[in-house]
Formats: sequence, structure tokens, C-alpha cells
Amino acid sequence: MKKSYKINILGQELTVLSDADDEHVANVIKLLTDNIEEVLKSANNLKALDVAILAALNVAEELLKLRGINKELCDQLETRSEELIQLIENAS
Repeated sequence: MKKSYKINILGQELTVLSDADDEHVANVIKLLTDNIEEVLKSANNLKALDVAILAALNVAEELLKLRGINKELCDQLETRSEELIQLIENAS
């Protein structure tokens, strides 16, 4: 069941709906606000939209990096599983 959350990002109040629990939503908001703070530290006088876009790019970059790591790990697991299956079949 979707729950409504009021959040404030860069002075903009938004209402969002999510199926996730309160802790997960809080973690998502913290991740974004932490990225926004990093962008604000490294650049002065940016418009709120520019800050939001740069923070979104940082989050997207991290997501893509983690997806790559996940694919690599899944590929390794699949290879090892196939090797174990082959060993089991050869031992029979």
C-alpha cells in the first residue's frame, strides 16, 4: 500500500508516494540530501535546478557503478555454479 510522504529538497516541498517503509524512504532522502550538500560545497552560486541535476548525476553514476559490480559478481557466481555442477556430474 502506498504511503504519502512530505519532503523538502532545496526549499521545495514535495509530496511523494512510496510502497517502501519509512526507514527506506528516509535513507533515500538522506542519500539525495547528502549528494546535494556535496554539490553545494564544491560550487557556489548555482541555481537550485543545477544543484539538483548535478546531485542526480552523482547518484546515477554511483548506481551505474554498482550495477556493473553486481553484474560482475553475478557472472562470477554463474561461472562457479556451472563449474560445481560439472564437478558433481563428473563425480557421479
